[in-house]
Amino acid sequence: MTPESASAWQRAASYAARRHESQRRKDGQTPYVAHPFRVAMTLLLVFEIDDPVATCAALLHDVLEDTPADYDELYEQFGSDVAAAVAALTKDMRLPEPEREAEYDRQIAEAGWRVKAVKLADVYDNMCDTESAPHLAAKAIDKARRVIDLVADEPLLEEAVQAVRDLIAGRSVSE
Repeated sequence: MTPESASAWQRAASYAARRHESQRRKDGQTPYVAHPFRVAMTLLLVFEIDDPVATCAALLHDVLEDTPADYDELYEQFGSDVAAAVAALTKDMRLPEPEREAEYDRQIAEAGWRVKAVKLADVYDNMCDTESAPHLAAKAIDKARRVIDLVADEPLLEEAVQAVRDLIAGRSVSE
């Protein structure tokens, strides 16, 4: 990692923390920003993907959807690659839900490997989060399977896809 890329992920982590400052996870206790931090750590430590753009996108993946942040701000602060990746990871909340989900699936399926990697890390973390909330596990597993179907053709992500499959298998056995 170069000093420039270290600076980028550090700025992205700080930006995400500020933007998600008052938000909490579904348990009502955990600061929301723990999720994008864990997604970035999953990319690095579980999937062994050390890519500065992917790391920044992981840290920022929910800011457009869940905060007042906008694309132009991300573009100015983090550049076109990061802003485009975060945009690809963002659902269009203006659309009715069935249309929104279909459009989002299309975005992920057509995206580059970095976006797909972040989405895999996102569903991986969401499944891990259900350990303390088993009633949410089935939905998280269904989402993870859907994402695998969308990204499984990406050769660079074979190990990441397998890590998510392994987590699903472990969760399905313990249910």
